[in-house]
Amino acid sequence: MIDTRRRPVALAVWLIIAGVVGWWAAFSLTLEKFEQIADPGAAAGCDFSVLVQCSANLGSWQGSAFGFPNPILGLAGWVAPIVVGAALLAGARFAKWFWIVFLGGMTFAVAFVCWLIGQSIFALGTLCPWCMVTWAVTFPSFYAVFLHTLRVIGTGPLSRGADRLMGWLPLLTIATYAVVAVIAQLRLDVLNNIF
Repeated sequence: MIDTRRRPVALAVWLIIAGVVGWWAAFSLTLEKFEQIADPGAAAGCDFSVLVQCSANLGSWQGSAFGFPNPILGLAGWVAPIVVGAALLAGARFAKWFWIVFLGGMTFAVAFVCWLIGQSIFALGTLCPWCMVTWAVTFPSFYAVFLHTLRVIGTGPLSRGADRLMGWLPLLTIATYAVVAVIAQLRLDVLNNIF
């Protein structure tokens, strides 16, 4: 069984880095949304082509799935990994229920990102650069929190298995990126239409 008294330093550092990157992407998208509101005819700074752009995503109903712009979720949500990571580095030890609740939040995030990927590729036919940054940090963050939670709440083989799987996290992340890239290529022919 994993020693839950040991600080998960790598997880803490990753949560801080991912949180900052995700928050920055959400902040950038929020600014783009403000610019769209101020000048509806203006192109977003992240509009590089018909395929790679933010405007279509931000202006769609999918861009405001809960009645307000999605980046606001990111502005609020990415603070949690930053705070948890900093607390872990400071020596905080969280109860099992905390990890379950935190995993619930990360599960919502990854499920929402999967839905957004599907909407972006299949419904809107675009790839939003800032959205892709968010996708890129959400998947490994979810996997890391999921496996750490299993290490904390699990016993015996479950805890040891999750501990061993942590070493496979980079490969799991790369495989996830590859699946999304293949789907985007098959649906949008990205390599021929990127510019």
